[in-house]
Amino acid sequence: MGSDNRPLHIFFFPFLAHGHIIPIVDMAKAFAAKGVKATIVTTPLNAPLISKAIGKAKTYSNGIHIQTIKFPSEKLGLPERCENADSVPSPHLSPTFFKATRVLQEPLEKLLLEQHPDCLVADLMFSWTTDSAAKFEIPRIVFHGISFFALCAIECMRLYMPYNKVCSDSESFVIPNLPGEIKMTRNQLPDFLVVHESINMTSFFEESRESEARSYGVIVNSFYELEQVYADYYRNVLGRKAWHIGPLSLSNIDTEEKAHRGKEASIDEHEWLKWLENKKPNSVVYVCFGSVTNFPDSQLREIAMGLEASGQQFIWVVRKSKEDEKEWLLEGFEKRMEGKGLIIRGWAPQVLVLEHEAVGAFVTHCGWNSTLEAVTAGVPMVTFPVAAEQFFNEKLVTEVLKIGVPVGVKKWVRLVGDSTKWEEVEKAVKRIMTGEEAVEMRNKVKVLSGLARQAVAEGGSSYSDLSALIEELGSLRH
Repeated sequence: MGSDNRPLHIFFFPFLAHGHIIPIVDMAKAFAAKGVKATIVTTPLNAPLISKAIGKAKTYSNGIHIQTIKFPSEKLGLPERCENADSVPSPHLSPTFFKATRVLQEPLEKLLLEQHPDCLVADLMFSWTTDSAAKFEIPRIVFHGISFFALCAIECMRLYMPYNKVCSDSESFVIPNLPGEIKMTRNQLPDFLVVHESINMTSFFEESRESEARSYGVIVNSFYELEQVYADYYRNVLGRKAWHIGPLSLSNIDTEEKAHRGKEASIDEHEWLKWLENKKPNSVVYVCFGSVTNFPDSQLREIAMGLEASGQQFIWVVRKSKEDEKEWLLEGFEKRMEGKGLIIRGWAPQVLVLEHEAVGAFVTHCGWNSTLEAVTAGVPMVTFPVAAEQFFNEKLVTEVLKIGVPVGVKKWVRLVGDSTKWEEVEKAVKRIMTGEEAVEMRNKVKVLSGLARQAVAEGGSSYSDLSALIEELGSLRH
């Protein structure tokens, strides 16, 4: 393996979707800042976005490198140039996209053979990477991109199947053996846990779980002080080897780095910044449902009516383009909201928006990246979960940490989300923005924000876990 003096070399292999790529790029920066040579492996169409996001990290002593491997989408029954799950044109093509990513195994192994990295950190979606790493006698570490709480809840669900003991989809049950007496319903669970007709995805996740059990361990984008009980439960009770090294978004130090995470922003920084500069502290609600959620027009109208009725100022990030607006935008809505509401169509530099002192709350789909970014910025949340593990994150935010209020959606619905009425949106937004309860939640989340920054600072819990992991990986190669 060469001289012991050479820097540790790690391959980072994110799943091809923005919500998976962003934290892995942040992670590569965190490792590179500690002298590790980091190589991010991706496909040609995703490479430019990653390159931009790396920014100043290129100047680290060993740098961050990008290696591309081909993804022949058109040969796999996908539209041409479809190299990112966020650009899959229809939900029924998603399983095809997941399956298609298996073609990356051969080119990845070719790279492993050529470059001899010391470790492969790969997304849970790439279950086959445990075997690939074993071929080259290097450890594979899994990156889930979710919280300790969700990891524990999913595992307790799998082990005890409490959803089979209730009479209906809406009857609640306590998650067995999980600290905190957390209640769920079958309606709120991901389909891969309960719907066995969805064999494609169920077997896919079963494979991922089995491959994780054979891997070296798990990296979690979280910090110990945020979910200490669940970090301990995951490691000590469930017996998983895991390191918490987050919040990874704090790897981005200056404004430019924060602005270039993910896609190109669809609004000029000066436009939204100028708009926010005129607002009082904690007076604006930021509304964004991630890069994948695709609400129907009827739901967007309900959200618009709820925001207007709440009387609060807001920034709302909508995936729809100008051309779609006659279908969903309330007549005269933007004119009535002039100065009070700003609609961003497309992509927003979320970390920068959340960090602005004018932002007082965040209406979110509870994706883990968004949830952790809100905690880090010290912003309480209105929870509006849609899919994946988001209903678990809602429980963590509203019941364990008590830094958010639920909008009241009851059902897990992949990508399109469960529907809610405008009155519920109005009520939740008012509750998070006004009154004593709102002040209490804001104070709690500000404390967590301070702890998040301490965790990644020298001597902090995440700083120490990252250092311990690097040391362990270094000792493995001797």
